[in-house]
Amino acid sequence: MTNTLFVVSECAPLVKTGGLADVAGALPGALAQHGVAVRVLLPGYRTVMRQIGKPKVVARYRNLFGGSAKLLACKVAGIDLLILDAPHLYDRDGAIYGDATGADWPDNAERFAALCKVGAMIAAEGVDGWTPDIVHGHDWQAGLTPEYMHALGVTTPFVFTIHNIAFHGNTDAGALHALGLDPARFTSENFEFWGQISALKAGLVGAAKINTVSQTYAEELLTPEFGIGMDGILRARQADLSGIVNGIDLDTWNPATDPNITPYKSPTGKAANKRALRKTFGLGPADGPLCVLVSRLTEQKGIDLLLDALPALLEHGGQLALLGSGDPKLEIALLEAADRHENLSVKIGYDEALSHRMMAGGDVILVPSRFEPCGLTQLYGLRYGTLPLVALTGGLADTVINASPAALARGVATGIQFFPITAQSLANAFVRLMDLFNDSKTWKAMQRNAMKQPVGWETSAAAYNDIYTNLIAARG
Repeated sequence: MTNTLFVVSECAPLVKTGGLADVAGALPGALAQHGVAVRVLLPGYRTVMRQIGKPKVVARYRNLFGGSAKLLACKVAGIDLLILDAPHLYDRDGAIYGDATGADWPDNAERFAALCKVGAMIAAEGVDGWTPDIVHGHDWQAGLTPEYMHALGVTTPFVFTIHNIAFHGNTDAGALHALGLDPARFTSENFEFWGQISALKAGLVGAAKINTVSQTYAEELLTPEFGIGMDGILRARQADLSGIVNGIDLDTWNPATDPNITPYKSPTGKAANKRALRKTFGLGPADGPLCVLVSRLTEQKGIDLLLDALPALLEHGGQLALLGSGDPKLEIALLEAADRHENLSVKIGYDEALSHRMMAGGDVILVPSRFEPCGLTQLYGLRYGTLPLVALTGGLADTVINASPAALARGVATGIQFFPITAQSLANAFVRLMDLFNDSKTWKAMQRNAMKQPVGWETSAAAYNDIYTNLIAARG
């Protein structure tokens, strides 16, 4: 049995802002099939504390970055959790990373340094009779963990997963003392980045192995365009860098048993869900495909490109039902476009149950991202026979088989990819989509292909287990 500690800032079903939470919630169960016992160290946000019942107190901290704290052990949805209950850091109104206006919390450096420091202490001392063989950090919020491990003399291997390299967790160098970091290690070889403390860089430098969430994204990160300042470090660590594509929870996302929809096992069963989805979004019948999009509304996700390309879809009989929130300017632009087009309906916000109904009722799931480390919505789409139309980047390139003439001839296509990632290219993809949708035989074959794709965690969990096993063996 391999004991592994996840250090992570969000975990479904307790708290979620994106795909990171889904990974943290689903991967432990998949790893258990390989003899890996995972405990997930998670901040005790207000929303988390409301869902954990009466946990066991397993450690106390007198002064953790400005206040007392407790470490709580409990189990939720089959996940073994260690909750860092530090009210002065996590018990507040607003979102987990920022306030109600969308601004980052000014003490985010301390909030997530606390998480990292407790992770390091667990590695050093164990907790409640349990000691990790591997510490596995996720994104910048866990990046300082190896620094604190180093300060404590801990040699437990640290694995670092990059879910999105765009966020560095940088803070002013004046915070060195407040964060309890060694000033002698504030160098370009360690966690100094252009005069600032970089939590992400600390994780990249301190990790025994680094991985990201698709093979294509791992290769993209080695370039200045996608590496966002960290490409040089990653090129230097290329021998320790790998790409392991994410999976999805096949029980939660299962069209045959999903309680949110009219269940189905084949593409023909989507018809009832499509009718229901049109009613939910106030859309009438149409000759073209019903596209859906569930996303943060940002330029990274290509929403501005979508706005420019929409006429190629809507003026030829296609429809779009959209659920998301994000950049206020994009929200307003989408709502204004919906006022002008009867075949476009927009709901601002997020609704987990509705996202399931959209996967079941849509013909096509749109993912026009400028970059996408892995992406999960296209995997949900494949599972539900909702064909992905995606940009050719990152995990979208690795998980969708483009409907090229060769792939169609071999009968293996599962969706549509477009490149370059421009509004015109997306508009061209909508034209291709119309042609495919109007060929009902080809369309049904693609839907069947999609629903057969392996989108679970089996292969990826085995790859993570290999990393753990090799690190433990090398340690001796």
